[in-house]
Amino acid sequence: MRMKPVAGILLRQFYLIRGSPVRALPMFAWVAIDIVVWGFITRYLNSMAAGRFNYVPSLLGAVLLWDFFTRIMQGVSTAFLEDVWSRNFLNLFATPLTISEYILGLVITSVGTSAVGLAVMLVLATAVFGLSFFSLGVLLVPFLLVLFGFGIALGILASALVLRLGPASEWLVWPLPALLSPFVGVFYPLATLPRWMQDIGHLLPPSYVFEGMRAVLAGRPFPAGGLAVGAAIAALDIVLAGYFFTRVFRYAIRTGLLARYSAESAS
Repeated sequence: MRMKPVAGILLRQFYLIRGSPVRALPMFAWVAIDIVVWGFITRYLNSMAAGRFNYVPSLLGAVLLWDFFTRIMQGVSTAFLEDVWSRNFLNLFATPLTISEYILGLVITSVGTSAVGLAVMLVLATAVFGLSFFSLGVLLVPFLLVLFGFGIALGILASALVLRLGPASEWLVWPLPALLSPFVGVFYPLATLPRWMQDIGHLLPPSYVFEGMRAVLAGRPFPAGGLAVGAAIAALDIVLAGYFFTRVFRYAIRTGLLARYSAESAS
């Protein structure tokens, strides 16, 4: 794999943001709104609990982690959609760019954009609402890595769906995190769910993250085994998503869909 084409993908995204600073707004605006809204909700719940329970780490912490996952997923898919919206996708592959180089460029772009959102969330949650995530130290890293891996996989999968179904199907991308959230126990233990939803949840890496984070906050041992399972599933999901994207891309070339894709919405 050559790094020069990957750097070209990153440079394109940099020029897009520099040429239109408004594009930078979604990196931090929506996550800031989420943290502020949920921060005040946790304050209200704490006042109702009268000191019997602290909702800040359980609710606000869950919002922070889920928003981080969502930013990762949408960082990949939005970078891909930028090429769709500008009718530039075909032009990219008129060069010697390979699929793996293109996907790596999308992933690194997502790392940069989501890092901005994560920094904003941590500053607001810590400085304004007293969320002490930094007290977890290095224990926080494995949780973030599992969410990062699954976010990358879901972003690649969403991009492949748009590539196969056409630009009009981009509406499928945005609700994916919301559709998954009931199954992974973002705000409640998986035991709350019906058995069939629990079974689905155990196939999704974020469920191990949120179950493990609740265990740590409750003073129970660090869930190394559960996180290892979540990491393994996330790694497998990345491989499967990359394979699916490659198959869809080759299908688009073989059938001529890629050429029509650049001219008009594919059906």
